[in-house]
Amino acid sequence: MTRERQLTDSFAELTDTLVRDFDVVDLLHQLTLRCVQLLDVDAAGLLLADQQGRLRPMAASTEQARMLKLLQLQDSEGPGLDCYRTGGPVTCVDLAAGGGRWPRFAAAAQHAGFIAVQALPMRCGEKVIGALSLLRTATGQLTADNLHIAQALANVATISILHQRALEQPEATTEQLRAALSSRVLIEQAKGVLAERRHIDMDRAFDSLCIYARSRDLRLSAVADAVVHGKIDIAD
Repeated sequence: MTRERQLTDSFAELTDTLVRDFDVVDLLHQLTLRCVQLLDVDAAGLLLADQQGRLRPMAASTEQARMLKLLQLQDSEGPGLDCYRTGGPVTCVDLAAGGGRWPRFAAAAQHAGFIAVQALPMRCGEKVIGALSLLRTATGQLTADNLHIAQALANVATISILHQRALEQPEATTEQLRAALSSRVLIEQAKGVLAERRHIDMDRAFDSLCIYARSRDLRLSAVADAVVHGKIDIAD
């Protein structure tokens, strides 16, 4: 498949949420996967803010604990937090040399094998609702074209989320985040069930959930719930 076709499919996936009900976790997870697929990055994670402005990890291209830990760290320090607060991109091309402003994050990122990071705002106009973090295992920064693509993907996802909130005001933000956090819990439980049942690691268990949901046009959270409650049996 050509890169142009992949780009077209990516934007189609994200804009499809404007005309139908959607699950925030599914949307954000697809965004992180597409970033890794289309850009020169090794991992991607997304933080979404609650009503108090506290960032919460909502999606990652890999479910490895080290990646989720990096996202969680950015609640108190890190490029994602700086990006959210300023509303602009934050770049560190070499965490070993320039990560002193986020000592805990930089140490954890390097321990996990990541050397460079780029954070982009989830924003629409003056409204900033989160940050997209792109991590690389080599020093350097993304090309201008790749940065433009990444920001465009983040912008479309942001519009989808704000559109859904506008339809469900006034408690939409709180309810959306609550539902997203509940989905994350279900997904973690389903990963554990599959990992134990199939004797596979957590990453492969997560991949199995995603493939099953995508191939049947189902919500990831719905598949996770069915696995946890024994309603479906996903083959490895």
